[in-house]
Amino acid sequence: MSGTEKVIEIEELTKSYGKHRGVTDLSLSVEQGEIFGFLGPNGAGKSTTIRAMLGLIGFDRGSIRLFGQDICRRREEILARVGYMPSEAMFYPGMKVKEVIRLAARVRGMDCDEEAAMLCERLQVDTEKKIRELSLGNRKKVSIVCAMQHRPGLFVFDEPTSGLDPLMQTEFFRLIREYVDQGATCMLSTHVLPEVKRYCDRVAIMKEGRLQGVESVEELTRARAKRIKWIRDGVEEEFLYEKDLNELYRELMGHDIRELLIEEPSLEEVFIRYYRT
Repeated sequence: MSGTEKVIEIEELTKSYGKHRGVTDLSLSVEQGEIFGFLGPNGAGKSTTIRAMLGLIGFDRGSIRLFGQDICRRREEILARVGYMPSEAMFYPGMKVKEVIRLAARVRGMDCDEEAAMLCERLQVDTEKKIRELSLGNRKKVSIVCAMQHRPGLFVFDEPTSGLDPLMQTEFFRLIREYVDQGATCMLSTHVLPEVKRYCDRVAIMKEGRLQGVESVEELTRARAKRIKWIRDGVEEEFLYEKDLNELYRELMGHDIRELLIEEPSLEEVFIRYYRT
């Protein structure tokens, strides 16, 4: 992390939707220079928190400050310094990609042509195509360019890599790291655990509208179970293994192993084992 200034400060945020779950008593902070993971399954409260954080929806109680300013009082000033990418961005289908990108810059009153050109080249965006001609992944790339081209101090991404191929996912995170190294901060909402482990500094885990904890990635991944799939002695099995993997290898000696796969558990499995009481 490049500094100690708190870019995001959320205190006791509560947002309800009648009988439907929202967010309850959420408090967390994100420091300048962090890539901060915001984890949880669908319905955990991640998108509600982000929308409240950006002043897109009201909330019942609590406070939210970005760059030290209250989002309820200084929304326009704050959002000028934020690049937001929603999980499902909608564009005018008849517009060309270059027109959408330029419109996003003009709404901010900025000339972002140089930065946009660099991003389009890095992400392999065809600016001459119309939005209606694009696949989900290519629409995602347009959304990324719109969120990044004005070089904001804070990036907020909601499920940014769904639809992107592996090469573009890697390039996307390379771009984030470059901007963060230059002083930006990133909040990344996702349910893809490997992304968080690979790229984030700290993570907050949400479950059923409540914060379960904030941990460093090192702490989150320490001594966690692995999902094992194998065909041993002609029998196919799948299970979670919580012991040392060296012990597992010793257990396999003398057996006929036709297939063996060791992978990360699902996020839900991490919840169950890490936060069980």
